[in-house]
Amino acid sequence: MKEEISSVTLYNIDLPSGVHFNKLTQVYAKYGEVEGCGENVILVCHALTGSHRLTGQKRQGEPDPWWIPMVGDGKAIDTRKFCAICFNNLCSPYGSTSPISINPSDGTMWRMKFPILSPRDVAFAQHCALNALGIKKIYAVVGGSLGGMIASEYAISFPQATPRCVMIAAPDRLYPQAIAFNTVQRHTIMADAEWNDGNYDGIGPAKGLAAARMLAMITYRSEQSFSKRYMRDMARGKADDWQGQFKIESYLDHHGQEILSRFDANCYLYLTRMMDLQDVGEGRGGIDNAWKQYSGNNFLGIGVSSDILFPNWQIEEAVRSADKNGVFASYEEIESDNGHDSFLIDFDQLDDCLRPFIRNH
Repeated sequence: MKEEISSVTLYNIDLPSGVHFNKLTQVYAKYGEVEGCGENVILVCHALTGSHRLTGQKRQGEPDPWWIPMVGDGKAIDTRKFCAICFNNLCSPYGSTSPISINPSDGTMWRMKFPILSPRDVAFAQHCALNALGIKKIYAVVGGSLGGMIASEYAISFPQATPRCVMIAAPDRLYPQAIAFNTVQRHTIMADAEWNDGNYDGIGPAKGLAAARMLAMITYRSEQSFSKRYMRDMARGKADDWQGQFKIESYLDHHGQEILSRFDANCYLYLTRMMDLQDVGEGRGGIDNAWKQYSGNNFLGIGVSSDILFPNWQIEEAVRSADKNGVFASYEEIESDNGHDSFLIDFDQLDDCLRPFIRNH
């Protein structure tokens, strides 16, 4: 299976939020061959700190592929039959237009002058990029977490071109608790003196970004998973000594430091705010009217039994809303203690949910 990485440049584009870009770059990865006008294309939308690279080899200087068990020959998204395309989301630091891109109006980095974008904006830009590639109608759109929000916006925005949608571990609107988690993460970055109102060079607010990621990692797992894996075990020393460290502390420290080597703090701010803006009913007369626009199409919502970030009832709620408004909607659930990250861990269960939907609808 060949991995093709390239980019599309869009000119004079107006996004649904009213933001105008004279020039917009969308980096993408493609796996498999496009047939016709794209009838076999499955658009995959990535999560917060993910990237366009779904599968393939790890390569220095590039983001790691994140969905290897799901995309490829004979896998749930079978590249012998389908062509999987994944764009790097706008606001992400992996090549698409973002706060670390150059603002063509003044030749300097956008930084915090970059406009705040919504999942709907991202979906619209990806649709325009697909059209620029000659792809007018796709087979399905699939996404997890932030990617699931983008997928639902894509489907509802372009129902005639998107007969199937899979939204994994994501709601059709963000609830206050998730917004609260995002708010605290942004505050930890902005409170770091090295953030300097977004005007930093290099890593910048390393302590703030690391702490934000540590909080995020707590929301991505469950109490059960932490208890089973770590309980009160020590990584080193004793708990009554400041040099001592619980294993759970070591786990969080590791992920806090890991994000510094591959992500940008301003991009992190924009992407978490993007999640806050998720609401398919906004500007469409409410949730029910939004799902009516997707009537007659196929929708699968996949929840996770132990998800504390986007609890399973939120995905079930989206499925019920879609179903009562004429969408052929169904719900599946991953039974796991791994929490929100189950869609990146429990691949056997995810395959069982995704493969029949892709094959039979």
